[in-house]
Amino acid sequence: MNRNILILGGTGAIGSYLTEIISREDHVFITSRKEHHSDNPHITYIQINAKDKNSIIKILNSKIVEDRFDAIIDFMVYSLEELEERVDLLLGATNQYFFISSARVYSDMETPIKEDSPRLLDVSKDEKYLSTNEYALIKAKQENIFYEKIQRGVVNWTIVRPSLTYSDQRLQLGVLEKENWLYRCLKGRPIVFSEDLMEHYYSFCSGEDVAKGIASLIGREEALGTSFNIVQSKSYQWKDILKLYLDSIEEYYGYRPDVFMTKTSTNLLFESRKYQVIYARYYDRFFDNSKIAKFVNVEDFLPVEIGLKDSLKKCLQKPKFNNIPWDLEAVNDRLSKSWTPLNEIKGVKQKITYLIFRLNFGWIIRMVPRL
Repeated sequence: MNRNILILGGTGAIGSYLTEIISREDHVFITSRKEHHSDNPHITYIQINAKDKNSIIKILNSKIVEDRFDAIIDFMVYSLEELEERVDLLLGATNQYFFISSARVYSDMETPIKEDSPRLLDVSKDEKYLSTNEYALIKAKQENIFYEKIQRGVVNWTIVRPSLTYSDQRLQLGVLEKENWLYRCLKGRPIVFSEDLMEHYYSFCSGEDVAKGIASLIGREEALGTSFNIVQSKSYQWKDILKLYLDSIEEYYGYRPDVFMTKTSTNLLFESRKYQVIYARYYDRFFDNSKIAKFVNVEDFLPVEIGLKDSLKKCLQKPKFNNIPWDLEAVNDRLSKSWTPLNEIKGVKQKITYLIFRLNFGWIIRMVPRL
């Protein structure tokens, strides 16, 4: 046990694998809002809300390590203001702070994408888009917080940009999370997908492989003050991912799910969801991963044909879903001529939301914008 490493929010799709990898030699402290226990003496869980700045201050002042943490790996999703108000605190408490950004920050101006390829924030001419707090823009602005610190000689940070990361907890289809497509499938309703995404390419990487990439950068001086794309060498079309899902479900359950195809993604109907389609999934994503390949063998990364299939089967053994977006479910039900039984929907507000969108009562939505 050589180093003390703090992982903020480390129980998700990447963090759980990362804990397993680095706890083989190092002591890992993991924050989580839920109670967790481990028999591994190298793992210590700390039950707090890591989004609460005072809780983080309490940990950093608790002297659970003699000096600074050797590394802090931060999986929390912050607003721009939240990161600004705590970044100096976090950088001051560690030899190396890992900021988890996203490959979504890139524009489509260069292929293959390298770490210094143009970002949407820097080159987009879409003023309406630039005025939003869309995920790719916020991540790029947060990256700038670190880049600006170079002028002050502060470089004890590493930016990580994973592409689309999957695990049994997260299985995406185009812009759809498993809560948008697999949930429907398991409830006997058709998967609703769109022709406009089928031919586009995207890069995938398993949560375990992203974790391997992060672990390989811990304590590396060459990784300070710079960014890394942790991605697969190969990209895949969404039509191939859909087929992989359908084949795997048929193999597991003995029946092939129905698919209802629309011309365009139903996410385009929602202001808060449309930019992920336009500025991410409409792009064909091919990456140059030679920079991270200097630290980890990217040829050992799981091929999607194996890794994604295994993750789906693991999920099917014990399906678990986060909150279902009933507005989108209702639209997909309406287009595919399906209905969700109201007793399947928890809460009166969610039932009302579903009915409004299912029956296409747009005038009610305008009158009650908070639904």
